Amino acid sequence: MPDASPASPAPLRNDILHAIAASGVVRAFPKQTVLIHEGDVGDALYIILSGRVKVYASNAAGREVVINFHGAGEYVGEMSLDGEPRSASVVTVEPTTCAIVNRAQFRDFIAANPDFAQHLIQTLIRRARSATENVKSLALSDVYGRLVRLINALAVERDGQLMVRERLTQQDIAERVGASRDMIGKLMKDLVAGGYLLVEDRHITVLKKLPPGW
Repeated sequence: MPDASPASPAPLRNDILHAIAASGVVRAFPKQTVLIHEGDVGDALYIILSGRVKVYASNAAGREVVINFHGAGEYVGEMSLDGEPRSASVVTVEPTTCAIVNRAQFRDFIAANPDFAQHLIQTLIRRARSATENVKSLALSDVYGRLVRLINALAVERDGQLMVRERLTQQDIAERVGASRDMIGKLMKDLVAGGYLLVEDRHITVLKKLPPGW
């Protein structure tokens, strides 16, 4: 599955973050802890106070596709408002601390804090747009096109160069673009050989604009 767009609402303001955290229970989780299981009926929102989580979906055979990553000041589980089964799973990718807020507390907080309600609306809109772009990319782009989209989305300027901040393995990339690790390995090798990318210790640097087709 293509990677979700990095464009997202700004993290919650500290005052709002602390207020909503105070309405729930704060817990620390080690790396690789599954917070939310796809298909379960849950009633909790997880406010990420520190750390980072991965949102993903999987099938019975264990194949996994990454939907997005979220860090401090963001939240996951907001879909619990409708009481329906979870649409994806969430796992910590590093030690993470969350404030866990149940559905009733969540609704009360929204009613009492219009700023947070506005942030929630913006988040839902952006995540819906991102999902639409992902479907379009998966349906209309080949693997190379999805790889380029991911790299361009993640690359930021640092010291005059475009660099991907995340340390990504070929398997990480494959899961995020809906392809095999072997295919990603071949494409990355070709792009490095062509002088388009530099890969050192899983850090990707974009040396020149990636061609639209390969």
